[in-house]
Amino acid sequence: MDTHLSASNIANTNPLLAPWTTPFGLPPFGAFKPADFLPAFAVAMKSHLHELDAIAANTSPPTFENTIAAFDKSGRLLSRIKQLFENLTASETSPELQSVERDMAAPLAAHSNALYTHKALFARIDSLFQQRVNLRLNSEQHRMLERIHLDFVRAGALLALEAQKRYAKIIEQLAELTTAFTQNVLAAEAQFQLVLHKDDLAGLPDAVVAAAKHASAERGDPNGYVITLSRSLMMPFLTYSDRRDLRQQAFTAWTERGGAKNLAVAEKIMALRLEQAQLHGYDNYSDYVLVDTMAGSRQAVDDLLMRLWEPAKEKAADECAALNQLTNLTAGAAHVEPWDWRYLAEKVRASRYDLHEAEIKPYFPLSRMVEAIFDCAHRLFGIHFIERPDLKSYHPDVKTYEVHRVKPQVKSESNSGKQSSLIGIFLHDNFARATKRGGAWMDLYRYQRNSDDSADGGILPIVVNNNNFAKGEPTLLSFDDARTLFHEFGHGLHGLLSNVHYERLSGTSVLKDFVELPSQLFEHWLGEPEVLKRFALHYQTNEPISDALIAKLKQARTFNQGFENVEFVASALIDMALHSLSNMDNLDLARFETEQLAKLGMPKEIVMRHRFPHFQHLFSGASYASGYYVYLWAAVLDADGFEAFSDAGNPFDPAIAKRLLENIYAAGNSKPPMDLYRAFRGKEPTVEAMLRKKGLLPA
Repeated sequence: MDTHLSASNIANTNPLLAPWTTPFGLPPFGAFKPADFLPAFAVAMKSHLHELDAIAANTSPPTFENTIAAFDKSGRLLSRIKQLFENLTASETSPELQSVERDMAAPLAAHSNALYTHKALFARIDSLFQQRVNLRLNSEQHRMLERIHLDFVRAGALLALEAQKRYAKIIEQLAELTTAFTQNVLAAEAQFQLVLHKDDLAGLPDAVVAAAKHASAERGDPNGYVITLSRSLMMPFLTYSDRRDLRQQAFTAWTERGGAKNLAVAEKIMALRLEQAQLHGYDNYSDYVLVDTMAGSRQAVDDLLMRLWEPAKEKAADECAALNQLTNLTAGAAHVEPWDWRYLAEKVRASRYDLHEAEIKPYFPLSRMVEAIFDCAHRLFGIHFIERPDLKSYHPDVKTYEVHRVKPQVKSESNSGKQSSLIGIFLHDNFARATKRGGAWMDLYRYQRNSDDSADGGILPIVVNNNNFAKGEPTLLSFDDARTLFHEFGHGLHGLLSNVHYERLSGTSVLKDFVELPSQLFEHWLGEPEVLKRFALHYQTNEPISDALIAKLKQARTFNQGFENVEFVASALIDMALHSLSNMDNLDLARFETEQLAKLGMPKEIVMRHRFPHFQHLFSGASYASGYYVYLWAAVLDADGFEAFSDAGNPFDPAIAKRLLENIYAAGNSKPPMDLYRAFRGKEPTVEAMLRKKGLLPA
């Protein structure tokens, strides 16, 4: 940044700082360069601190409006730039953006530290917190005050000065390390390619061959075939390839991506997290994290995980026995190895249920499944999605939609006219590419809020869903891929349907073991026969999926659940064991993984879903650290919750859908999550519904 430029001059020349006059306040994609981010961040952070100073210096006694609501409104410029930047570095990165990401990791963490250790500001917040019972706040305001006060406390506001300084240094170092971890995984995923020749394609369905050919073309060879580390390409390859040697090669690359470099990074992260927790007075990081969750304690998490672990291992042993009967005939081995499991399981499934993935995929073209998620959202919540191909995004693959509560008679050309019906903007980014991190996720460019100084009385959310499907002509999804599409869209709805007054409570800003409920719950509609009959249409004949094939899918629903739950629960148990350590001296993560899995009795034929070198849930940030269990916690809620529709005999029951909207999808963090769940379901959840769903209850 040229130091001679004033802040006002920078604002006049930097499109990130200028008003965004694009439709709906979308980022001005194409108008800025990676080099614009560093000066924009500098100006935005300085502006935010000035806003905080002004709140703290207010000579009037603290009130909810002049302190808490004012704090929620502060930093909007910084938030706008930061959300854009973080979305780009995840979805469409470049060496230039990655350089900025490394440069900004520590400064952004330092800014957060300065915010949450602002002594005068916290004094006003704490004063309100201490007298909260006498403030005549409504329930959302009360929740808001409690959450913001807790944010400050958990960020070190109550620590002594020297402890605060050390804490700030820890947070800055963690930001740099988690950034490095993420970039190392992305580099490994981008660099690996298993090049196939025509005689290497044995066993692969046409759709997988087409996806491998497309991946090769993207990498410069239109006549070749390449298997990448994209999950939607790797899993089909491991499932169908007759070449055991190539399956082993691909599986090894898949499970070891990140390598020793990331193990070293993760070990440093763990040492700093332990120190962070101990500065707060906790013995270990898990105790520090779990005190602010629905679970509340390690014991509650361990109890849930162990309810699944032993039944899952028993079921996996039965599954393995069935696979071993096929090894000599089809795998060329004496017993099952991890790179054989998916290949052999597909053959068992085909034999047992007369169900073949190649028979299923033609009924699940991506375009039809997108229609299905939109239709389910309409039938449940009365919303409509209107594509806007004229709106520029960050990549040609991304589709942008207006989301309306009441469908307009004509498409709007701007955010005027039918403004009362517009509830948000949705970006759909579905395909894998080298510039995009792996996995699937939802994020926001802007959070919903109702209390604002703007003329319309509120701000609409801008939500993005990211998937990593292997592009084809057309793109055909496996049933698991389709489930992922529904899952992420459930997160998307959580952001789009949010209807709260304050950004801090908006959408997905909920406790970590509640955030997966809206996504996992929405998966259930994919399996509903009336949804399948309407949208699972053969991509060539347009014929709907047959009742017989639907019945096979239903019968096979719990097939291979031992394997799937062992690989998942093992990852969650290892996460909990690691973050429960109270001493990180001489931590060797490779040895720790081996020892812990041996203690658990991990089947040698199965590898946990995420090994430490690429376990981004744990080491690309803190959101799921000591929290990978949350998917299972939410599974208890989603299985129990969907039974409300099953019991009613209508998956789109209007009364239940209304309660679901008001208490789950629209409520954000406006009330304690169990209060919201009880308001929706009328009771507390039971674990049995989840065990039934997974086929893990005794016969």
